[in-house]
Amino acid sequence: MDYIREFDIQLEREYYYAGETIVGNVILETIENFKLRTIRVILRGKAHAEWKVLLSGDRRTVKDDQFFVDERQIIWGEKNLETTIPILPRGAHKFPFSFCLPESSLPCSFESRQCYIRYFFKVTIDIPYASPPQGIKYFTVIGPHIDCMEEQYLKPIVLENRKSTCCWCCKKGTVNLRCVVARSAYVCKESIKLKVTIDNQGEEEVKLRVKLEQCCEFFIDRGVLGVSKDMKHLVFEYGGCHVKPHTRSKWDSSNCLVIPPMPTTIVHICRLVQIYYLLTVYLDTDKDYDILQVSCPITIGTVPFRIPNSNKTPIVKYEHACPVVEGGMYLAPEFLLGQVYDGNEHHLREPVVLYKPLYVTVDKSENK
Repeated sequence: MDYIREFDIQLEREYYYAGETIVGNVILETIENFKLRTIRVILRGKAHAEWKVLLSGDRRTVKDDQFFVDERQIIWGEKNLETTIPILPRGAHKFPFSFCLPESSLPCSFESRQCYIRYFFKVTIDIPYASPPQGIKYFTVIGPHIDCMEEQYLKPIVLENRKSTCCWCCKKGTVNLRCVVARSAYVCKESIKLKVTIDNQGEEEVKLRVKLEQCCEFFIDRGVLGVSKDMKHLVFEYGGCHVKPHTRSKWDSSNCLVIPPMPTTIVHICRLVQIYYLLTVYLDTDKDYDILQVSCPITIGTVPFRIPNSNKTPIVKYEHACPVVEGGMYLAPEFLLGQVYDGNEHHLREPVVLYKPLYVTVDKSENK
């Protein structure tokens, strides 16, 4: 509208946890007096999945939605105005509002090409004689609540596998692989604690390889069958020690396997998407890949590990996901503010990012 100079939605922070109260303001600066019926605010948390499938030779779009939060408030005006509509005087105005997020398990904010989970405020300025101006403000929800100190995550995981090498009918030797994962839950920027013992009684040198993968499963409910899509992305791959024939070696990951910023584990919380992570340890030879392997799930949490009976508490930060995983490799066009091409390439700059989800990380700078 010509008489609205500024219309903005301001929040105290960019990120919130389940159960927290969100306090914000709707900012209006007007240059004229005008009739204003109401100012309505909607808080919504929504998951949306959509992609194209081939059905009976036709390409069709399938989609599905799931809502986690849907609350409304009127922060100015009355619900039923049957008499005189009030007039908002010109000048700068601030309309406060507050909403409380539910204490249930909320999935983290997430952006991918197939599915997104978004939390936002939508404000409508209800003017009786014109199209109502609307504004949307996105924010990040940190969730679900996964504490790395829970007992189920503190139990060490022991993985073992072995393989006998043969030549014709003769047994030549056995290769044994034993891995111990100290705990199964981590916050991003922590290092996975892994100890590996390799007993190589074979005739060839073996090499250690460690890989962490992100596994994403997307679902759309279409009656009895439904539609699904699975994706895997390599988070990191590390090449470890070489073990010569008839020798035994031990390897400790120390600070080698640092987890980059990425989405939290989402399992059995959202019916449209599941995100989990798989750590796999391989043994390779010069001739063959993957002669032995063991795997275990790794949980990405939101509350970091604390050393018992210690005064030191981890410093928590919030960062965008790395570009090699779902949640960091794609950003919807509506969150990119581009520029009009005027024929001069020297003045082109990167588009401004209006919104991108944040994830919990641990600051390790003090330990270095």
